[in-house]
Amino acid sequence: MKYMLLMQFGRQADFPPITTWAPEELTAHIEFMHTTNQKLTAAGELVEAQGLAMPDQARIVRAGDGGAPVVTDGPYPETKEFLVGYWIVDCESQDRAIEIAASVSAAPGPGGKPLNMPIEVRQVMSGPSEEL
Repeated sequence: MKYMLLMQFGRQADFPPITTWAPEELTAHIEFMHTTNQKLTAAGELVEAQGLAMPDQARIVRAGDGGAPVVTDGPYPETKEFLVGYWIVDCESQDRAIEIAASVSAAPGPGGKPLNMPIEVRQVMSGPSEEL
């Protein structure tokens, strides 16, 4: 089964913004993510993983008249949480996906302390539910 693990970041976090971390703290964090991806690849569980640009670079797109794109900035500064990265893993159970999410949540932050960021775990659907 495939699962998407969504890494959230928000203003309510108990650590300073990543833009204020010391270079060695940022390096340790990125190395942790690379090592995590290497382990998942070796286990045959990694489908894809990507970090995302900061929210100030995001754009919200809606279809306007005749389907023409209407583009606005977003998310806005008052947004409490935003997506910073994701993994798609192919593993045997939801329990394993949750185990992976917990490991990712413990990525090091300032002072090497685990960040304990929330990681949303959602199954990737391969077809319509049988209830339909």
